Amino acid sequence: MADEPWRVPSTVQELAANVQEPPSRYLVPEQERLSDHLAGAEMPEPVPTVDLRRLLASDDGAGEEAAKLRSALRSWGFFLVTDHGIEASLMDALIAASREFFHKPLEEKQAYSNLIEGKQWQLEGYRNDPVKTQDQILDWSDRLHLRVEPEDERNLDRWPGHPESFRLELDDDGCILNQFGDKQGSTHARFNYYPACPRPDLVLGIRPHSDVCVLTLLLMDEHVAGLQVLRDGTWYGVPPVRGRRALLVNVGVSLEDTSGLSGPHSDYPGPMILGVTMSLAMFYSADLEKEIEPIAELLDEKQQPARYRKIKFWDFVATHYEYFSKRERVIESLKI
Repeated sequence: MADEPWRVPSTVQELAANVQEPPSRYLVPEQERLSDHLAGAEMPEPVPTVDLRRLLASDDGAGEEAAKLRSALRSWGFFLVTDHGIEASLMDALIAASREFFHKPLEEKQAYSNLIEGKQWQLEGYRNDPVKTQDQILDWSDRLHLRVEPEDERNLDRWPGHPESFRLELDDDGCILNQFGDKQGSTHARFNYYPACPRPDLVLGIRPHSDVCVLTLLLMDEHVAGLQVLRDGTWYGVPPVRGRRALLVNVGVSLEDTSGLSGPHSDYPGPMILGVTMSLAMFYSADLEKEIEPIAELLDEKQQPARYRKIKFWDFVATHYEYFSKRERVIESLKI
């Protein structure tokens, strides 16, 4: 590893402050660029929105919200959730703490590096995603990835001590519990930071991908658009959610394995971004020893046969990173 410096690229924040053109390692192949449509086509309908309080109510409104949720999952694979009970002050504090961390000097952030002894990559910590091959196209973003739950498995050496507000107490009541295994599933937080790029038409903040987890909660920059979703071969730009304090819920690949409800999405800065932007994603995952497979109740041997094979979640995650580096979807490897 020490003889392969290409595996340890500079942080994008460093590059953005010192280059006039993105280095070749970050340039998307010409045939894959979206040219004038980098920002994505306008969505043909508003982002589906589900009121969580109404969904959990005991009156007729719950049925209406459930129907909206069912439609959103079948048509898009994601939706906005409102009235979720998370205080606006907490959401503001998370964004403020994230910005404060990324604005600190590089030397301070390096104390939480995801490189062991500056060489061996690990999931938790600050810097970049793993670099598998020398010709791998890199993302124009830095990130901080933290394990939040189970609480006794938090690696606090990777958690920034400054600002102190970074070590907020976060509760996780669980979701779709039978998909998490007998043990408690895990929750990870990923803070994505996209520095301004001199040629945003040539790079991607995060390559097109599907989240490997069960569900993702995404808190987006409410002032800048950047998220895109793929539907029926067309990339659509998801408009920023201003003033509504909504969270975007995305179906992960492991839930697609069990129910067939997901699709790839891309989160990156387009030409309209003149400054920096960021997002915070919370990933809810299964127990690593849990075997995920299509839900039997949803299958029919003739009309709805199983589309994917059974796989242990740990193996699923490991395979995901191999496919992610090649800009391919891991779910394709599981097709029967």
